[in-house]
Amino acid sequence: MTTAPDITPLSDDSFLLAGDLPVRRIGLGTMRLTDATGDGTHAGARIWRAPADPSETIALLRRAVELGVQLIDTADAYALGESEELIAQALHPYRDDLVIATKVGNVRPTPTEWVPLGHPAYLKQQVELSLRRLRLERIDLVQIHRLDPNYPIADQVGALGELREEGKIRHIGLSEVTVEQFEEALRTAPIAAVQNLYNLTARDHDAVVDQTAGAGIAFLPFFPLAIGGLARTGSIVEAIARELDATPSQVALAWLLHRAPNVLPIPGTTSVAHLEENLGAARVRLSQEQYQRINEASEATVPGGDDAQASAH
Repeated sequence: MTTAPDITPLSDDSFLLAGDLPVRRIGLGTMRLTDATGDGTHAGARIWRAPADPSETIALLRRAVELGVQLIDTADAYALGESEELIAQALHPYRDDLVIATKVGNVRPTPTEWVPLGHPAYLKQQVELSLRRLRLERIDLVQIHRLDPNYPIADQVGALGELREEGKIRHIGLSEVTVEQFEEALRTAPIAAVQNLYNLTARDHDAVVDQTAGAGIAFLPFFPLAIGGLARTGSIVEAIARELDATPSQVALAWLLHRAPNVLPIPGTTSVAHLEENLGAARVRLSQEQYQRINEASEATVPGGDDAQASAH
């Protein structure tokens, strides 16, 4: 059986991912950077193409690194690889302390379809293409975007494990998995991170958070700001935001940071102002009493998230 790596938090603001990659706990997710629809509104976007004028996206990525972001998450399926190309265009050559994470294992036959494909040869091919687009010889973290039920987990994780042995992948991660799938994957190769849908009102993966925290493995919650009714006027999140002189979005991120020391939110945005607001959440400290008040309110909401978004991320 493959054991989990010995990973420990460095401080309230940083985490040692996989035992050798120190990162600040709030990163940047890049799915929304390729939401372009051609009309500048991002309405009905399908993560299908990059913006015609990438200058604002490049500026945002560079500003994120200037502000101290050390973890940037993308995927080969975001705009058919254009997200990875944008990251390289903006940030290559990369700073030594910058961790680039990508995902493979989702096929995009049309703008509305996200189809898991876990054939080992396909996974290896997509990593090779990601290496080219990101202009890297080794990718810090490659995650299986979705496990494919048509192939054994051992074969899918094993394919990335072979690339890890070849030096093309530094660490392996999983996305949208159960505790049982996570444990099965661990029997094949070390797992450095799990990325699942998780936020104040989507708590289905509480057990996975606890499992990864116990193993010292990073948990990357996607859609961390999707808090539904808890963002309404008069909500508990708004009330605590006033108490802390913060914004509701910052409170939502602070709740995730409080949840467990291995939680590394990766909020996405196309706005530099929102980026700065999100990163400001690292300075927001919830008391245990405030944390419990939020928990009680969130438990009264319907659990679960947006299935369409979850399949796309």
